[in-house]
Amino acid sequence: MLSACESIIDLITLPEFRTLTDQSIPARDKVGGQYGFPQTIVFDFGICENDQGELEPQLVEMQGFPSLYGFQAIYPDLLKEYFRIPDRYSQYLGGLDRHSFTALFSDTILNGHAPENVILLEIRPHDQKTRIDFYCTADLIGIRAVCLTELIQEGNRLFYLRDGVKTRIERIYNRVIFDELHTRHDLGPVVDIRQDFEVTWVPHPDWFYRISKYTLPFIHHPYVPQTFFLHEVKQLPADLHNYVLKPLFSFAGQGVIIDLTVQDIEAVKDPENWILQKKVKYADVIQTPADPAKAEIRIMYLWKEGAPRPVPAINLARLSKGKMIGVRYNKDKEWVGGSVAFFER
Repeated sequence: MLSACESIIDLITLPEFRTLTDQSIPARDKVGGQYGFPQTIVFDFGICENDQGELEPQLVEMQGFPSLYGFQAIYPDLLKEYFRIPDRYSQYLGGLDRHSFTALFSDTILNGHAPENVILLEIRPHDQKTRIDFYCTADLIGIRAVCLTELIQEGNRLFYLRDGVKTRIERIYNRVIFDELHTRHDLGPVVDIRQDFEVTWVPHPDWFYRISKYTLPFIHHPYVPQTFFLHEVKQLPADLHNYVLKPLFSFAGQGVIIDLTVQDIEAVKDPENWILQKKVKYADVIQTPADPAKAEIRIMYLWKEGAPRPVPAINLARLSKGKMIGVRYNKDKEWVGGSVAFFER
């Protein structure tokens, strides 16, 4: 997994990467402000079975966007209270432990700013499925989750009320996904965060698109499935059933067509916004009291200011018995959902 991650990071750190991915950002979602580099990058690998019947990782998704960094630091410690996890196994990567991870996470997100001047920005954060991570993040580094509706704009500066006191926002740990924002008609008037404010972003919202499904066709690695922009496919594969069709601009697996037909391809009106990806075979590798579960492991990187490249920091695992990984595909199923992988040090 790390071999594939580092290969992709080689691509991301190339000077021409931004030019290569300029077309990934929908015009209506382009955000102003200081750009910087992607401080958080996550890579999702399915635990798959190859043609020889061996287990191997296959990259299924990546994001220049935060994940559950706070929760994955705290949750495994709770597991250790109830299960016999040997001391030489850890959720941390790159030689980190709880102390050094927290320091790296804090330095990356705060970058010298006082916690009260840094916010975790989300849409209705206390209603999100991932809200527990927001509370863990507050415990670890002291920043609070703030709803988009709570932003106060004065010129090109942003503020929020912290314990009733109007407080300047200098840095935004961004969890807002525009796909969701565009569907939310219940928020009323909100500040347009696409403006060029006097803030720095962690990471800048454009990285959500630059490091995404859009990047996959540019990557060539044995643990990255062959991926093509649909509009560049001149002849459809004869074994179309071995491919999946994915929309570029969606999240949480929405819009993905798994049991693909020629009719599905012909129905696409905007092929430039879709990718055709070689299907991977998830292994029924996790034994449970009922049916075995499939699994994904998410490798989560942090890129601290001044570092030459990001480093692997922590991970999460997800178990599934549905056609896809994720909450919406595993309703009414047991022994599924969020977990963690413990790696031997």
